[in-house]
Amino acid sequence: MNGGGGRARRLTRRLAAQGGTSRLLHIRRPENTGALRADRFTTAARMRWLHAASTRIGTTLDLERTAQELAAYSVPRLADGAAVDLLESVLRGEEGERVTGSAVPATRAMAVRAVEALSGLEPSPVGEVVDRRERRETLLTTHCLRRGESVLVSRMTEEDYRRVAPTDSAAAAMRRQGVHSYLAVPLIARGVLLGSADFVRAGDSPPFNRADADVAVQLGAMAAVFMDNARLYGRERQHVLSLQRSLLPRATPRTPGLRVRAHYAPAADAHGVGGDWYDVVALPGGRTALVVGDVTGHGVAAAATMGRLRTVARTLMTLDIAPDRVLARLDLATRDLEDDQVATCLCAVYDPADGGYTIASAGHPPPLLVEDDGTTRFLDVPVGAPLGAGVIPYDPLRLRARAGSRLVLYTDGLVKTRVDDVDVQLEGLRAAVAAMVPADLDDGGLLTLLRQAEGRFDEAVLVVAGGSELPAEAGLRVWDLPEEGNPASTARRLVTEQLTRWGLADIADVTELVVSELVGNAMRYGGGPGRLRLLRDERLLVEVADTGPDLPQIQHADVSDEGGRGLQLINLLCRRWGSCRTATGKVVWAEQNIPS
Repeated sequence: MNGGGGRARRLTRRLAAQGGTSRLLHIRRPENTGALRADRFTTAARMRWLHAASTRIGTTLDLERTAQELAAYSVPRLADGAAVDLLESVLRGEEGERVTGSAVPATRAMAVRAVEALSGLEPSPVGEVVDRRERRETLLTTHCLRRGESVLVSRMTEEDYRRVAPTDSAAAAMRRQGVHSYLAVPLIARGVLLGSADFVRAGDSPPFNRADADVAVQLGAMAAVFMDNARLYGRERQHVLSLQRSLLPRATPRTPGLRVRAHYAPAADAHGVGGDWYDVVALPGGRTALVVGDVTGHGVAAAATMGRLRTVARTLMTLDIAPDRVLARLDLATRDLEDDQVATCLCAVYDPADGGYTIASAGHPPPLLVEDDGTTRFLDVPVGAPLGAGVIPYDPLRLRARAGSRLVLYTDGLVKTRVDDVDVQLEGLRAAVAAMVPADLDDGGLLTLLRQAEGRFDEAVLVVAGGSELPAEAGLRVWDLPEEGNPASTARRLVTEQLTRWGLADIADVTELVVSELVGNAMRYGGGPGRLRLLRDERLLVEVADTGPDLPQIQHADVSDEGGRGLQLINLLCRRWGSCRTATGKVVWAEQNIPS
C-alpha cells in the first residue's frame, strides 16, 4: 500500500523534475480547423491530479491490478482511451530490460480502459501477447520500447493510424471512432524498462500537446515505480513459496490399509508463507505416521525452520513409533535451534492391524473425525505445550476408528480469520466437513470452500486419512507368541502355514530362518518375544515385538565366538532390516523381496 501524503508529495515533485527532462518524439501535423474542447489541465490542476495519482495507483502489490489502476486513472481526465502493456520478463518476476536501442522485447496486454464512445476500438486482448508481426518496425510503440522515448502525435493522419495500430482492422476501428491524437510513454523504473502505456483522444477532445506528454511521462514514471515494487514483491513471494514447496513431501508413500490425501494452500501475502508443513511416513509392519505442524512466524526463516523440524521428525519416527515420545524429543531439538522459534505439531500413528490411531499434540488444533455414518466430532487429544517451550511430557490418545471413517488433520490457517474467535472458527470447520461429500473432502475441497470466506489470509495444510480394507494382493497377520515352550518353533510353523496359503512357499525356508533369528534375539535380549507380525504387500515383512529397551546392533563376531551372527545373517538374506521403539518396548523387523 502507498504511504501518507508527505511521501506522495515528495514522489510527485521528484517525478515532475524527471519528467521535464524526458526525451520526446513529437510528430507534428497540420492544424485541424475543427472545433475542439480547451486543454484539460491548468498547471495547478496538473499538479493536484498527479498528487492524487499517488494514492489511486499502486494500492496493492499486484502487477495486474496496478496496470489496471493506471489505465483507469488516466481515463477520462488525461485521455479518452488507455492501454498498458508489460514486458513478459517482468511478468515472470525478472528484472526487465535495459534500453539498448536495438531489441524490441515481447509485451503482454495487461489493461485497457476507454470512454463509452470508444467501445468499438480493437485493442490487443488483455492477457494475450501483443502481436506486432504485421508492422513491427514501423509501429510507434516499437520506437517507444526500443528507445525508451515518449511518442506524441498531436494530429493523426491516414499514415499514422497504420503506425499506431498493430493490425489493419485495429487501424480502421480507430479511424471509425474518430481517434485523432496519440501519445505513448515508456514505463521505466530504476533505469529498467517495464512496459509502455498508450493514450488516445477522439471526437471533440483537444489534441495532446507537450504539456500533456509531460504529465503522462510523470504519471508513467510514478506507476512504473509501483509496478516494480509489485514485481519485487511477487518475486520474493515466489522464492519463499518455492523454498517451502521443496521442503514438503513431493508424494505420499504407499500406506497399506490407509488412504492419505494431503494438500497445501499458500498464503496470499508473501510474508504469510513459511511455517506450515506435513509429512506421511511409512513405518514398520504397515503402520503409517501422519505429522502436521506449524512454525510460528513467516518468511524464509520460518520455512527453513520448518524444513529442519520435518527432517528431525521423520528421523525420529523411524526410531520410535510412540507419538508422545517423538514430540518430546522434537521439543528438545526445537530448543536447540538458534532461531528461538516455537512450533505446534500433531503426530498420529495408524496401525492397520486393529484400525487404531495413537495421537499426540503439541499445542496444535484438534483433529476432526468423520465417522462412517457422516457424523463429525473433534477428538479430545490432550494438548501439550508447543515444541520449543520446554514443557514435557505429552500424553497420547488411543482411538479405534471404524472402516470408512476419516481423520482430518490441518493447520490453523485453514480456519483462522481476523474477525472470529477460535470456537467460531472450529465450529465453521466442523459444519463445512459435515456438509461435504467424502470425495470432495479427499480432493481438498475444504481448502477451497473455507478459504473463500472473508478474512482468511494464512497458508494452510490439510491431510485427510481414511482407513480401508487391505488390497486383495496384500495380507496382514498378527499372532501372540507363547511365553512358555518353544516360541521359535511356533513362529516358524505359523509363518510357513501362512506363506503356503499366500502362495509364497518358495521363500518359506528363508523366512523360517529369519523369524527364528528374530525370535531368538527377542528371547535372549528382549525378555521374550511378544507378538509376531507378517505383512505381505509389495514385499514380505516379518516383525517380532518384545519388551526390551535396547535396539539391536550388528556386532563383529570372532571366529571362536558361538553367537553374534544372527543379525549378520538377516542382513545378508533380507533386502533391509531395522528396529524401533514402541510404547511397550521395541520391534525388530526384516523385509524380503517377493519373487515375481
